[in-house]
Amino acid sequence: MLSTGKELEKAILVCTSIPKSNRVKSSVKQKIYKEHLEELDFLAKTAGAEIVGKFYQERDNIDSTYFIGKGKAQEIALQVEEEEVDLVIFENSLLPTQIRNLEKVIKCKVIDKPALILDIFAANARTAEAKTQVELAQLQYLLPRLTRQWTHLSKQLGGIGTKGPGETQIETDRRLINTRISVLKDKLKKIEEQRKTQRQQRNKFIRIALVGYTNVGKSTLLNILTDADVYVENKLFATLDTSTRVLKEINNHKMPHQVLVSDTVGFIRNLPHDLIQSFKSTLAEVVESDILLHVIDISSESFDEQMKVVEETLNEIGASHKTTILVFNKVDILFKEGREDHLTEMKLQYPEGVFISAEKGINLIALEQKITEVINSELAETEIKIPVSNGDAYKIINKLHEQVEILDTKYLNKSIKLKIRASKNEIARIQKSLAIKN
Repeated sequence: MLSTGKELEKAILVCTSIPKSNRVKSSVKQKIYKEHLEELDFLAKTAGAEIVGKFYQERDNIDSTYFIGKGKAQEIALQVEEEEVDLVIFENSLLPTQIRNLEKVIKCKVIDKPALILDIFAANARTAEAKTQVELAQLQYLLPRLTRQWTHLSKQLGGIGTKGPGETQIETDRRLINTRISVLKDKLKKIEEQRKTQRQQRNKFIRIALVGYTNVGKSTLLNILTDADVYVENKLFATLDTSTRVLKEINNHKMPHQVLVSDTVGFIRNLPHDLIQSFKSTLAEVVESDILLHVIDISSESFDEQMKVVEETLNEIGASHKTTILVFNKVDILFKEGREDHLTEMKLQYPEGVFISAEKGINLIALEQKITEVINSELAETEIKIPVSNGDAYKIINKLHEQVEILDTKYLNKSIKLKIRASKNEIARIQKSLAIKN
């Protein structure tokens, strides 16, 4: 909680549906906006807010001045005054001018969902890398929002939506912020080079990345698959840093290859673009993986929307082409709620998916079998010849021992022939880098 040791900030939540749709049934719309508000509620409470009111509005178009229209803004302002509210949080992304106009009417701090997410990231950042990534994203978010009244933002206002840059006494001046952004980008480049070296050392392994919407159970699944001890809590963005562990044998079944599994930061609707850019060094684990486990909360009313958000984010970081296993988690909740029919429908809709409960240990053998099946399809064997005349021949062979599984070595008159086994991606990379043709 961001407000640990302090009185909770009173907050009002606002969610607006644009464009207004008459095609969608009223009951369905009610469920969708209810879940959007529940997610925003969860985020706000994670940040340390006490929710005292919620507003929902359907509009045909965005009000350029207030986003929601002046009438709704005045309605919110009335409750803000009556309840002595500290801040109003919008589900939708707002323009800087809209935030300023709303604050003039509402008479309290106004932030949007991206600012709230950045605030939570700032609170949960533990490593130097995560802190650097979050600070860069915050400064890039803040820069276009600078006005005279927002100078030294954190010092003046404090609380939710203002953590990070101000706490390190950064002067919110455009020139200084741009200088700081350049410094942070250089720092992240160096971190990325270090990470790249670490990832190259893992080339001998098949690499699996867990991806999915936030709070769908990825960390719980990582702990089960690898005997890791990764922090797990029913909280959005509880972990930001990538955790990588070796896949263990399940039921004494030996995997066909050494496998590494990486947990990654969860995705969410309206995830700030600057945050995705800043976390690219972390998300490189996803980009360079051989297989993705897309973990989905099957109990969510808007699981399909969450799947779409993940797919769009994967596309943005260049990982949409990856071999993917759909893992539908939390089936135990469906059983508990008597929604077995929904599970049956989902199995028909996604016949290649695996339906599990990571927390309760349901159907994990099926997941292990699916992983084994996909790994086998991703592995390949090939032969390569390295000319003895190549002065670096033995250095190349030593390097290959680190990168792939060498099944056989034959010393010929003019070359050394190696039979290797690795992922298809790794074989293609080696052949390209060494300019070796089969």
